[in-house]
Amino acid sequence: MTDGFQAIDIVFFALVAVFLVLRLRNVLGRRTGTEREPQREWKSAAESPQDNVIDLASVRKPPAEPVPEGPLAAGTLAIRSADPGFSLDGFLLGARSAFEMILEAFAAGDKQSLRPLLADAVFQSFCAAIDARDRAGERLSTELMGIRKVEPIEVRMDGSFAVVTVRFVSEQVNVVKDLDGKVVDGDPTRVVDVTDEWTFRRDTRSPDPNWQLSATRSPEDEAR
Repeated sequence: MTDGFQAIDIVFFALVAVFLVLRLRNVLGRRTGTEREPQREWKSAAESPQDNVIDLASVRKPPAEPVPEGPLAAGTLAIRSADPGFSLDGFLLGARSAFEMILEAFAAGDKQSLRPLLADAVFQSFCAAIDARDRAGERLSTELMGIRKVEPIEVRMDGSFAVVTVRFVSEQVNVVKDLDGKVVDGDPTRVVDVTDEWTFRRDTRSPDPNWQLSATRSPEDEAR
């Protein structure tokens, strides 16, 4: 009987051993001698120059912008020929911001802020108007209530200069007061529609990407 129990014990432990081996193989897997080392989560460009390099130029490059139809098409293509990065939509966003900044700086008499935004002739004209207000002891207050329209009306090349004229239709409250705070021009309760046509220029040969306001006109004033 003892020998029989010993045989049963041997068989039992053998089965347990087989079971444990199978479990370990299922959990850990088997090495066959042909396995590759586990790959890391990332590699440097030097280790894998083709699979892991991101083309930053393609990431930064925006989708191709369609050329506007009509009279603006030729001028837009001419500017793109000189400056492939030119985007009319992007330009108009910048022009809108410049419009707001220039109105605010002019009303405040802030020549320092105006200087980089204006071409020489326009800057001198704005400075003369600011100086005239100062001599008269007057202060201009301009509140821009909204911009209803920002539309390009001329796009062209002038030599190496890209030139874009934009029509702004805005709602403003403009008031001029004397040193005592008395209103001498305008109505602080009245919102008026103002149409301005501003021309911006940039030398496409220059590394400076900034545009400057080179001319202003108001169709309302010319119609009077």
